Amino acid sequence: MTNIKNICVFASSSNDLDEIYYKEARELGLLIGKSGMNIVYGGSRRGLMYACAGAVSEAGGKLIGIMPEKLANLGFANPDDCKDFYITKGMRERKAKMDELSDAVIAIPGGYGTLEELSEMIVQKQLGYNNKPIIVLNTAGFYDKLIEFMDSTVLLNFANDNAKKLYYIASSPEEAISYIQNYVPVEIGSKFAIK
Repeated sequence: MTNIKNICVFASSSNDLDEIYYKEARELGLLIGKSGMNIVYGGSRRGLMYACAGAVSEAGGKLIGIMPEKLANLGFANPDDCKDFYITKGMRERKAKMDELSDAVIAIPGGYGTLEELSEMIVQKQLGYNNKPIIVLNTAGFYDKLIEFMDSTVLLNFANDNAKKLYYIASSPEEAISYIQNYVPVEIGSKFAIK
């Protein structure tokens, strides 16, 4: 078992999604909390991010919220539910704080923000700035096209074969948590360098 305590979850803040996404986000949160782990998340009471975070809390885990000042000023902040709550100057600082406070990363379905956050964490690992487990939870095939794109970067020589070891595709919350609990850090270095 790895020594992972805080899991960063990147997720949509939309309240207008199909119910399957909220259901699986909640299942993931319950597993995180029941496993004795905490969540580092976007800090609001909206969308998949809070479906997951609320379930973590319900199962005994702690919430660590991180939100940029601009969004907090619009009334999206949820400090009351969080053990720790941080307000950052902007999105770059937010991502850095999430990275600093987390031991693992799970991207559940989300939009441009989630894609950007996930991509940055993969590149950070590729270049040796972290060696955390990075999981893409492919709820209802949401990430099928992204996975196809990632595979194509290897097939077309934009990335080498080792790039696929930088992240893990999980088809269920149980698989995601099992991967984290049994994570063996990958050997990073020159073989992961950009082609």
